[in-house]
Amino acid sequence: MPDFAYVARDMSGKSLAGTIAAANARDAAAQLGAKSLFPISISVNKGSQVKATRRVAGAQMASFYSQLASLLRSGVPMLRALSVLSTQSGSSRTLRNAVSEIKSKVEEGEALGEAMARYPRIFNEMAINMVRAGSEGGFLEDALERVGGFVEQQEEMKGKTVSALAYPLFVMSVGVIVVSVLLVVFVPQFEGVFAGMRKKGSLPQATEILLALSAIVQNWWWAVLGGVAAIGLAINQYLKTNGGKRNADLLKIKTPLIGGVFLNLAVSRFCRVLGTLLQNGVPLLRSLEISRQAAGNVILSESIAAASEEITAGERLAKQLEKSGHFPQTVVEMISVAEESNSLDRVLVTISENLERSTFRRLETVVRLLEPVMLLILASMVMFVVMALMLPIISGAGA
Repeated sequence: MPDFAYVARDMSGKSLAGTIAAANARDAAAQLGAKSLFPISISVNKGSQVKATRRVAGAQMASFYSQLASLLRSGVPMLRALSVLSTQSGSSRTLRNAVSEIKSKVEEGEALGEAMARYPRIFNEMAINMVRAGSEGGFLEDALERVGGFVEQQEEMKGKTVSALAYPLFVMSVGVIVVSVLLVVFVPQFEGVFAGMRKKGSLPQATEILLALSAIVQNWWWAVLGGVAAIGLAINQYLKTNGGKRNADLLKIKTPLIGGVFLNLAVSRFCRVLGTLLQNGVPLLRSLEISRQAAGNVILSESIAAASEEITAGERLAKQLEKSGHFPQTVVEMISVAEESNSLDRVLVTISENLERSTFRRLETVVRLLEPVMLLILASMVMFVVMALMLPIISGAGA
């Protein structure tokens, strides 16, 4: 997050100048307004640099937030707590260095949230805003605990997803390796046997196809690998464009069988982040801006952005989310009731937990269906190779 140089006036008309860390000029103006300062000019401070650091594992971040909350709750001063955490042997060097520099900034009088904002690759926007709200509202320990719990829960969800997909991916990899070995090592042994039948034109079509595939893999493997790499690179570059991201996310949620899984996971992330931010006193519109980015789906993010604009005009959140057509009706109904009872923050977290449970049950079902399908595909490929090799022998014996 860059630093912005500003010139502003306070309530008495006195001119003040300084720098402030913000996502953009509009965010900088909002922060100044919250401090009862009226900005005259705001510009990017060319002397500031966003720290180019590596990302830190989610488990280590969850531990950092929880430990900092525990230390502060136990009465340890902020600077002492940060000093302790900057020397933790279990943390990565990247995190230790960042915490050490954050301690220096806090020691100079900078707020904890502003110091953390200097490391956007380590501390995400949700965590930064919750720390800011906690510092201003006097509930920093609670805010840190909630951020730690959220990060830990997200890591657990990632782990479940990866473990669920591990076996199907393993079967697919084994299938590719087995077929490649058959085409490169096993099939060429039969070319001499089938040479006479090929000259006579009596070789079965399946065998012709198999021998052709084997020849391509043997003689043109570099072209095959290069073609696959080129296609992969082209797809990767396309997915980096706005249109590519949008089409990919649309395909995810529209794909039969697994589209609902992707959509529910995105809705779940949105609800959990939004609920957590609201619980920590972050304003609704700001919370919607952060949570729509955390959803991880462009289509859903666009729907939430459109809803935010209508909310500014006085509309209710549930009504606008229903218009998008991307939110399950049960979720819309629960949000509607929560808005009426003024319990939106708690209900959103509950919605997220319910969605996660139901989605992982559905994901497990999909994976259980994928396993026999992958095995069937692998068996079919091997069977094709065997039958293509056996057909000439059987037809020759019959003749």
